[in-house]
Amino acid sequence: MKITVIGTGYVGLVTGTCFAETGNEVLCVDVDQEKLKKLKSGIVTIYEPGLEVIFERNIKEKRLFFTDSLKEAVDFADIIFLALPTPPMEDGSADLQYVLNVAAEIADYMKSYKIIVNKSTVPVGTADKVTEIIKSKTNVPFDVASNPEFLREGSAVEDFMKPERVIVGTSSEKVKEVMDLLYAPYLRSGNPLIYMDVRSSELTKYAANAFLATKISFMNEMAQLCEIVGGNIDLIRKGMGTDSRIGNRFLFAGVGYGGSCFPKDVKALIHTAHEHGYNFKILKAVEQVNTIQKSHIVKKIQKYFGDLKGKQIAIWGLAFKPNTDDIREAPSLVIIHELLHSGAKIVAFDPVAIESYQKYYPNLPIQYAENQYDALKNSDALVIVTEWNEFRTPNYEKIKSTLKNPVIFDGRNILDTNLIKKLGFYYESIGKPVIS
Repeated sequence: MKITVIGTGYVGLVTGTCFAETGNEVLCVDVDQEKLKKLKSGIVTIYEPGLEVIFERNIKEKRLFFTDSLKEAVDFADIIFLALPTPPMEDGSADLQYVLNVAAEIADYMKSYKIIVNKSTVPVGTADKVTEIIKSKTNVPFDVASNPEFLREGSAVEDFMKPERVIVGTSSEKVKEVMDLLYAPYLRSGNPLIYMDVRSSELTKYAANAFLATKISFMNEMAQLCEIVGGNIDLIRKGMGTDSRIGNRFLFAGVGYGGSCFPKDVKALIHTAHEHGYNFKILKAVEQVNTIQKSHIVKKIQKYFGDLKGKQIAIWGLAFKPNTDDIREAPSLVIIHELLHSGAKIVAFDPVAIESYQKYYPNLPIQYAENQYDALKNSDALVIVTEWNEFRTPNYEKIKSTLKNPVIFDGRNILDTNLIKKLGFYYESIGKPVIS
């Protein structure tokens, strides 16, 4: 099958590469010439475990191609996936300019039947808008479908190749035939391809992300209560997680959620509800709790030191989650800015996200360390912000001997409290008793 993917961002590049991996010919489109030059040279432009291997393989096997010509891309395939950015606007609504502008251009180049598939996360009614735009410009037959992605950064290749489910919004039998054929290699273990109406499909992605964000914010509120009354959020999590009605995922307290999906999708769903006259009270609370939680660990640091002027704080972790270089809406951004505002100096380390920080925040007055232990030199405390595996079992003796003070603020509750207590650290985490 020949497939066009418009957009080579996170979703587009993973989608195009994984479609090529099962034998399809895939042409990816982007207007960023610098990015295209790298992609055509075999250089992956995002950090995602496992992607580089299959990317290089499909370039070599001549199944994966790149272009800046939308006309070429429309001519190339009968099925066109839109993997375009839908960034949040000031009011929280999704900015659809890229999706709608490309839809208009597709209509200009269509000469035969096409299936246009929204892969991006888009608000309810977007497929109708795309349909109206194309219909206004051409009489060539086409269908518009919704096929939301459920890719987790850090495990996106596995999520695409072995999806728990594939959701397609369409009323067209022709689209269903094509999607059945396209997704068959990925669903051999029996996981479902679920068909539904387009509007329900568009809402499903928002509903899933908003519900997961709700679980995170609930646990962070429980953690705050634990700190007040003397409970232990890790024990509560274990007690809750063994209940099959709840499950044990997304129950970890921490410094709040970030990334490109949860914050944006929560805002967009709140805005959609508002547009239709509904007050989505739970999601407004979820968003408020998450905003507060990002600052919670800073308040702990300020309470411990009092005056932070001249204090040097080591930060472990900049990405919003491990196994990615994505810093969009990362809790580290809030934490670092508030610490700087309080007069602290920052030395930070992250296994892969330092380059992202330097690219997007070139004037941020912080130092970057070459490794996690170099960040500790002359630092008054360590703050763990991202739960990278290499931070989970560190050399505690080295931490203690390198820090000026044996003080740790663990924003992800990942360290061994028995060792911490035995070695004489001052240790504060989220929702657990202080060790001093």
